[in-house]
Amino acid sequence: MKDYYSILGVSKTATEEEIKSAFRKLAHKYHPDKKGGDEKKFKEVSEAYAVLSDKKKRAEYDTHGRTFAGGGPGSGGFAGFDFADFARRGGFESFPGGGQAFEFDLGDIFGEFFGGSPRAKSRGRDISIDIELPFRESVFGTERRILIAKQAVCATCGGGGAKKGSKLITCTTCNGKGDIRETRSSFFGTFTTSRTCPRCNGRGEVPEMPCETCRGEGVTKREEEIRVVVPAGVEDGEMIRMPRMGEVAPGGASGDLYVKVHVRADRAFARDGNNLVTVLPIRLTDALLGGEYRIKSLDGEELLTVPAGVSHGEILRIRGKGVPFDRGMRGDLLVRIDIEFPKRLSKSARDLIEKLRKEGL
Repeated sequence: MKDYYSILGVSKTATEEEIKSAFRKLAHKYHPDKKGGDEKKFKEVSEAYAVLSDKKKRAEYDTHGRTFAGGGPGSGGFAGFDFADFARRGGFESFPGGGQAFEFDLGDIFGEFFGGSPRAKSRGRDISIDIELPFRESVFGTERRILIAKQAVCATCGGGGAKKGSKLITCTTCNGKGDIRETRSSFFGTFTTSRTCPRCNGRGEVPEMPCETCRGEGVTKREEEIRVVVPAGVEDGEMIRMPRMGEVAPGGASGDLYVKVHVRADRAFARDGNNLVTVLPIRLTDALLGGEYRIKSLDGEELLTVPAGVSHGEILRIRGKGVPFDRGMRGDLLVRIDIEFPKRLSKSARDLIEKLRKEGL
């Protein structure tokens, strides 16, 4: 059993926001399309986030972790069970009938622990795509419709795999069970394991007459339009996870779609967390005496009062004109003052400045 908390680098008491933040950083770091990325680690991080970001799945994971506390997460062992000691005591030979007659069904045991059939449902491949956004759309959010070629549910048969007017019949390979059991003998006794039926892909049924489009698979490679909702405040390089929007596995579930966002740089604004930063050039006289300026924000024009004696590089703040975040709140617009010093002075201007210097200013 994998330790998803360690994979994301968070504690077991981590909040949803902490888990989300950790996933964003790691997904950006390991993304396969990025130079130096790691596809294996990216999938591992995505798997951990898929479980821990879902309240129900996280609760089940935490419960199972405690159930297997003796083995610990990732150990794959049974809690508190010492196989070496068991072998010294005679192993399965100590049971009535001995090791030859004892049947140990791993599928049934795992089905009992995890609450369901031991049959594993296949899952489609995850997909990763990139989109580019103007700066303004990244701040306020937007929507994109993208055409993707992927393995999808067959449009002809609706995923059933049967030709129109035909029906599904019981799979003769697994006799409708969806899985095939195999028995092997070992030192410990007879072990029975199960695997998904390769013919029906775990469905227990096969089409009497296969669909001509997908040849009975229920899935085909085709183009599909995807609606991507980009939330307000998305940052450059951030990943948006769209569950079950990836490729579909025959007879199974869909993988996830990961959308990597690239934000185009803006000439007037830059981001500092939830704040926006812009530069305002002002005259030297306004820096000394104060003045009023109309500056551009992403909402339109704003009136900014520059106080007398303002310093070069000083930050003035216009509240609520930054990046939207939690519950409709917004960051601020930070205005950095850039005092423009004259390169040439007239004689009268020079005389005035000399007079100020003599006064100690």
